Amino acid sequence: MSNILDSEKNWWAKGLLFENCNCQIVCPGHVSFKQLCTHERCIGHWAIHIEEGEFRGTLLNDLNVVILYNGPQQMFSGGWTQLLYIDERASLAQRQAVENILKGQVGGPWVVLSRFVSKRLETRFLPIHFEDQGRRKKMWVDGLFDTTVESIKGRDRDREVLFKNMFNKIHAPTQIVASGSTRHAGEEIPLSTVSTHALYSRFSWAGN
Repeated sequence: MSNILDSEKNWWAKGLLFENCNCQIVCPGHVSFKQLCTHERCIGHWAIHIEEGEFRGTLLNDLNVVILYNGPQQMFSGGWTQLLYIDERASLAQRQAVENILKGQVGGPWVVLSRFVSKRLETRFLPIHFEDQGRRKKMWVDGLFDTTVESIKGRDRDREVLFKNMFNKIHAPTQIVASGSTRHAGEEIPLSTVSTHALYSRFSWAGN
């Protein structure tokens, strides 16, 4: 069921957000950007499946996006490098909308994160594939990028391990703790992880 756009909001989006970085589980920077991450550089990604949304009359339904980043050990220090991959199925209007949202140019939660980015690499439009297999989430671009995150096992093996009431600008307050593995063959932000920090949540964003 689609939302009715609030008269004071120019865009909204809902879907699935999952991440993986080279930190041990759990990434200290996820708890607070002022904490020191596991390594001298925190390198990772956010994978986004927009299930439905609207940007000033343009629908954003069923689009996939990857944001790769390379940041300092203390993420709060800024100076991040960021690279954006957008689903090639997106129309010109959808591409512009998604870029505006994720670069923090039109309000919403990405405004805050954009302040830490000092270098933005050129956006690429690629065939991005996505699979939601329940407790396992996958996103990939053939020959370039591949990520899989899977929820870790708790004491009750049938239930996910959760963060609740966790403050985060882009994730929901309830987040599922996971383990992830990623390979990115791009020269700008190379990334290779195995069973490192990951999590996922259902996001709901809106902005002016």
